Amino acid sequence: MRIFLAGGSGVIGVRLVPLLVAAGHEVVAMTRSPAKLDVLRGLGAEPVLCDVYDADALGAAVTAAQPDAVIHQLTDLPDDVRQIAAGREANARIREQGTDNLLAAAVGVERLLVQSIAWLIDGVRTSSVVHLERLTRGSGGTVLRYGQWYGPGTYHAAPPEPPRIHVDIAARATVDALELSPATYEVTDDGTVEVDDA
Repeated sequence: MRIFLAGGSGVIGVRLVPLLVAAGHEVVAMTRSPAKLDVLRGLGAEPVLCDVYDADALGAAVTAAQPDAVIHQLTDLPDDVRQIAAGREANARIREQGTDNLLAAAVGVERLLVQSIAWLIDGVRTSSVVHLERLTRGSGGTVLRYGQWYGPGTYHAAPPEPPRIHVDIAARATVDALELSPATYEVTDDGTVEVDDA
């Protein structure tokens, strides 16, 4: 399968690329950082430099890739967990406008996997998460509600409160999710389980 991976140089993306390649897939991995192109190439992907907010360039990149599947692993989060509250607006924008642009570019692609979250923020499912999930399901895609990631390179060295998932397990579960029927799934250390997408 030929896969377009948006967010290829992120925490899960750098784990996902080699797993996809090892499974026999061809991976076109997108990053907005020129410094990450060689990293993606070294992992076995065909790297593409593109900003998700440049809708025309993104559309051209996805069209050129001719993918059988698009995997959305884009986030815009600070490296320091203490800054996460201040970064919520940027991450909400990528869930909304970024997702809008990526799904518009992916029209006609057979499989679509989109990263979401299994926990609530301040006791609610935020409007940006609701937007991302509704758009994904309306496009016939698969929503992956990951538990909080932990492990090297994440905000949590040790397991946080559930729902949670080790980032390496999350990457392997994402490869397996390419075979799932379109729906909403919770992806945690306890496994991948279909949930009500409301």
